[in-house]
Amino acid sequence: METTVKKYTFKDFASDQEVRWCPGCDDYVILRAMQKALPEMGVKKEDVVFISGIGCSSRFPYYMDTYGMHSIHGRAPAIASGVKLANPDLQVWIITGDGDAMAIGGNHFIHVLRRNLDLNIVLFNNEIYGLTKGQFSPTSTVGQRTKSSPYGNTQPPFQPGELAIGAQARFFARVGGNTPKEMTQVFVDAAKFKGTSLIEVLQNCPIFNDGAFAEYTDKNVREDKQLFVEHGKPMIFGKERDKGLVLNGLKLEVVTIGENGITEDDLLVHDAENKDPTLHQMLVRSEYPLVTGIIRSFTDITLEERVREVTKQVKADSSFAKADDLFFSGETYDVN
Repeated sequence: METTVKKYTFKDFASDQEVRWCPGCDDYVILRAMQKALPEMGVKKEDVVFISGIGCSSRFPYYMDTYGMHSIHGRAPAIASGVKLANPDLQVWIITGDGDAMAIGGNHFIHVLRRNLDLNIVLFNNEIYGLTKGQFSPTSTVGQRTKSSPYGNTQPPFQPGELAIGAQARFFARVGGNTPKEMTQVFVDAAKFKGTSLIEVLQNCPIFNDGAFAEYTDKNVREDKQLFVEHGKPMIFGKERDKGLVLNGLKLEVVTIGENGITEDDLLVHDAENKDPTLHQMLVRSEYPLVTGIIRSFTDITLEERVREVTKQVKADSSFAKADDLFFSGETYDVN
């Protein structure tokens, strides 16, 4: 018997808690995008869970009128995995930051992607530790001056998408923190995906790393600096929609439509669903243009499906119908 899901609005997912982020932070945009996306997913409020770690981003569960848990630093994937395996019918979201996910939580991060549980991860990447007041993080750029690198950061950064695809992520998307419309749709598409989805949000921190990603996300340049990919569509970008990507040997090359005989038919067509991650990795690593949108969306068997199949087979092969049959099998002893 099918149950009808109430038609919600974004207000139904906003809690009564005062939102405590710094003025101008992109976290507000992400929060509102999620609150607008959830009504489009056709899911009941009581079936949604947000699990966070530690950091500015991890206040998120307080601001959502759903179930949730503000957990411990870097361990949100472990707790979320337990929630999902205990109740596979829940829609589970992990909310994390670049430090929470890829420093102390790096081990949990790569393994939840590898295992491919049917859950979703939103990674707020602002290239800094904001909550603890401005130390460099695993995504901070070389030379970046922070509270913990006053002479410039000497450590090369992780690229979240590159790390994720290397850990066998089946779904990876990237979106600017100042593009709420695109972000909302990416959240909806991620929720529909069967498996672990990872969305990296290029988020500005106006207090400790103001201007992070501005060379790509500033509204005056983003059309010329970003390529928003869509599955099955040519890779076109630019204010005049006259730039595109082609494959020149083993490298991506930017070309201009109308020059040197180049037409739209010569451009690469995005295939997010290709199992081979080679081109997806190239798109993730591209610096010009910076590629946003759903870069990879390859459907694969989930961990829950594997667990169910093994459990079914073990039960079928077992001579024990219940735990007591096992406990009282073979030689037993009576203790007086």
